[in-house]
Parts: sequence; structure tokens; C-alpha cells
Amino acid sequence: MLVCAASVHGWPAMPKSAVLTEGPIGKNLLLFALPILAGNIAQSLNGSINAIWIGRYLGEAALTAAANANSIMFFLIGSVFGIGMAATILIGQAMGARDIAQARKVMGTSATFFGGLSALIAVAGWWLAPHLLAAMGTPPASLALAEDYLRVIFVAMPTIYLFAFLSAALRGTGDARTPFRFLLLSVVLDIVFNPLLIFGVGPFPQLGIAGAAWATVLAQSVALAGLLLYLRSRGHVLWLGRRDLALFRIDPAILRALVGKGVPMGLQMVLISLAMIAMLTLVNGFGTDTAAAYGTALQLWNYVQMPAMALGAACSTMAAQNVGAGLWARVDATARTGVAANFLMTGLLIAPLILFDRWTLALFLPSDSPALEIARHLNHISIWSFLLFGVTFVVSGVVRATGAVIPPLLILAFALWGVRVPLANLLLPHLGADAVWWSFPISSACSMLLSLAYYRWGGWRKARMLATPAHPSELASAAEVPAHPAAPIADPAPLTEPPAAQPR
Repeated sequence: MLVCAASVHGWPAMPKSAVLTEGPIGKNLLLFALPILAGNIAQSLNGSINAIWIGRYLGEAALTAAANANSIMFFLIGSVFGIGMAATILIGQAMGARDIAQARKVMGTSATFFGGLSALIAVAGWWLAPHLLAAMGTPPASLALAEDYLRVIFVAMPTIYLFAFLSAALRGTGDARTPFRFLLLSVVLDIVFNPLLIFGVGPFPQLGIAGAAWATVLAQSVALAGLLLYLRSRGHVLWLGRRDLALFRIDPAILRALVGKGVPMGLQMVLISLAMIAMLTLVNGFGTDTAAAYGTALQLWNYVQMPAMALGAACSTMAAQNVGAGLWARVDATARTGVAANFLMTGLLIAPLILFDRWTLALFLPSDSPALEIARHLNHISIWSFLLFGVTFVVSGVVRATGAVIPPLLILAFALWGVRVPLANLLLPHLGADAVWWSFPISSACSMLLSLAYYRWGGWRKARMLATPAHPSELASAAEVPAHPAAPIADPAPLTEPPAAQPR
């Protein structure tokens, strides 16, 4: 039996609920994925509510300004998405191996990196804001409003980045509920502060559109402070205090893993965004009704894909802990359970959206709009692709847990830019807009089959997040941990040799 390094060094032992290397996989996976899913939904609803305040009470120019500024914010958040995932995997592998010292080193290096990067972006963004908006072609009527909004958002970047990093780190330990609680606090505060700061209610100043951005600053700051106080009060293993200042020194090996593994994972989000822009460009060529129908379907699809994304993140963390522990049978079981859960959860969302599509789509379109029937038609063709997309997301999440990040990126790039976009362009003269709708399930099927093939026959089990231990001399010796020394997460070989995939 492994002896946790925490008990040796006096750190608190991992809470039982955070151990994903034990217990029923299906139950643990769902309990871990549901808070992530709920957080995604809460953030989407928050964005919708904020848009209502701005659009209905400040006008179209303000709404356009917020949309342009938010697109830059989402790009900046997405650009570090992969690095946050890399931190989750590194911490997850270390926790699975019961190597608390390594998890804390990852925490220190990651905190310094995210803190420094966010400060740099905040300073540069304040100065570059008007130039970025002008380069995007922001309408003149919205330019000044967008600049006011975006500059405040750049002020919020350090708190946004650090909160996202802490949430990712906690998920690496197997704790998805604590990040969700503080995310929910942030969302509630954002919703409350928005009208107070936009209109100047009571003692609050009237800031107009900038008030919506300041609401985000305040909400994120309170949530971040609360999360830090929580970690400190609990004496959490990832809490680094004044005695741990040395851990904030950048470890080159860990930094290389964060950037080298994180950037390819982040590029996947970029590829998806660019492909969506390419498809939207094709759709715009068919006129306002078709574009409105497609935009309406996208509103629904945004929620349909959330279970798959939450399951993919949960499977990645669970697999990372089991990779660290050398429990490869549980890694395979995690993949199977994740795929089954995807079919169940995504299927339960798709079914009513097909059966009651007229009513769900009519939430966004007038009942007599020609776009409504177009939206129903394209929805029937394309919405099923998210079942296949979910399989890819789950399998890729498991594969990435070992450090194999390039093959999933190449598979996605081929599916989107080798199949979806070219196929839609090729069939456009023959099928019209249907060429776009059919390109979704066809490319999703290709992506799923390639992902399953790589999972079955690829070399992902031999991949490593770190090539060598960051500081081998600091690892627990056999004398310190008599039962079994804690293994570094980057041993040349895992605790248990990963078996070759067996035919299923």
C-alpha cells in the first residue's frame, strides 16, 4: 500500500473524496463532472443576463461594444486554456502517485507563471485596447464604449487568470465542487453588481457599460479572495504560504511541460473557433434567414456540447490520477464509462430538442419567421453530431492525461480543416446550405473513428508529461517512506507497466 507523502512531511492528507484512484468509477466520474457542467451552464447564463442588461437598457451600440470586447477576452482566456489543463494533469498525476511534494512544486511554478503572464497582459492590454478594437473593425458608434469596457476587463485579467488556475489545480486533486461553489459566488455577485454599477443604484456610481466590466472585476476578486482564504483555513496541500516562498521559483522542467503540453491543447480551441468562423462565412452567403437559423441553432448547440466537455475534463483528471498510480485498468475503465455517460447525458439533451424543436427554437425566433423552418431542418441533420463529438472529447481527454497532446490536436485539425470545411465548400454548389449542415456529422464521425483508432493502437500509454523528475534529490527516500517511496510523475516507466490495449 502506498504511503502518502503528506503524512510524512506534516501536510494534511488528501480528503477521501478527492481520491479518484479508488471506488466506483461511474459514480466518481459523474460526481466530478456534474459540478464542471453546472459551472459551464452558470457562466453561460451569466453572459446572457449581462447581455440583456446592456442590450435592453444601453442600446445596440453598447451591446455591439460588449460583444467586440468580450471576443478579445474569450480569446485571451482560451489562449491559456491548454496551459491550465496541463497544470491539472501534472497535479493529477502527482496526486495519483501520492507525491505531494511534486504537486506543490507544480503549484508554485504554475502560480508564478499565471501571475506574471496575467500582469503582463493587463498592462499591455490597457495600452493596446483601442488598437485591438480598431483592428477588429469595431463600428465607430461602438468604439469608445468598447474601449471603456475592454480596458476594465484587462484590469480584471489577473483575477480571472488566477481564479481559473486555482480551479484547474483543485480539479487536479479530484475536487470539482469547491471551484464550482466559488464560481457560483462569482456569477451571483456579477449578476447583482451589473445593474448597480451600470445605473448607479444607491451608493454605487453610475458607470454605464464600464459598470458591467467593473462588476466582473469585483465578482472575480471576491471569489478569488474567498478561494484563497478557503485553501489557507483548510491547510490544503496546495496552499503555499510564506514558508513556501522557494516553491514559487520557476522550475524549468515543469514550465516546459506546462507550455510544451499546454499550447497544443490550447490550439484545439483556436482550431474550433476558426472553423466556426469559416462555417459562418459560408452560411452568411445564403442570406439573413439562413444566417439567423444557424445562429439560433448555435444557441442550443452551446448547451448540448456542455456534458461532453465536462465529461472530457473529468475523464482527463481521473485518468491522470490513475496514470500516476499506475492503475491502467482503471484508465481504460474511465474511458469506457465516460463514453457511455456521454451517450446518456448528451442523448437526453438531444432527444427533446428534436421532439420539441419547434418550441425550443421559437424561444429565439418569431413563430412566423421563415428562419424557423430552416433552423428545424438544419437541427435535424446536425445536432446528432454532438454524440460523436462527445466520444472524441472523452477519448482525447483520457489520452492527454499521459502527456500525449499532439495526436489529438492533429486528429481535430484533420477533422475540421481536412474534412468539415473542405467538404462543405466542395458540396456547396450541389447541395446548397445542406452541404454545411451535413459536414458536421461527417467530420464528427471521422474525428471519432480516428480518436478511437489512436486510443486502440497508438502509443499514448508511453507518453510523459515530464521527461525527468524536476528535482530527483528531493523525492522521498525509502527510509522516509518505508512502505513504498512516492514515485515522480515522470519516471521513465510507470509504477505498473501499461498493458497493450486488448480487443474489446
